[in-house]
Amino acid sequence: QVQLTEHGGGSAQAGGSLILSCAASGDRYSTYAMAWFRQAPKKEREGVASMDDDGGVTYADAVKGRFTISKDNINNILYLIMSNLKPEDSAMYYCAADASVSNGLSASDYGYWGQGTQVTVSS
Repeated sequence: QVQLTEHGGGSAQAGGSLILSCAASGDRYSTYAMAWFRQAPKKEREGVASMDDDGGVTYADAVKGRFTISKDNINNILYLIMSNLKPEDSAMYYCAADASVSNGLSASDYGYWGQGTQVTVSS
């Protein structure tokens, strides 16, 4: 079992930055693949960035060059560093984890989810 809790959402101006964090607890967290997803109103949940258990990262095209995913394995925290934010980045952001993931940006591959944190970007 893995428990995930997100923090760091809020409001920002376009061009600004925010940092999201996801505190993880439970066994074997460090061996799990982790990811960030987001869901805007009336839209499907989409993968933003993922990190596999070997540290390999994948980003959605919409955030490449602007967002960075990183993990602190000592303190069991996953981060999403978001810069040059755009209004279309506004969404509820979720942290996800699973022991076995074939497509890092596919929501159906993840069995553990946080409760989400809201990000709102104004123009």
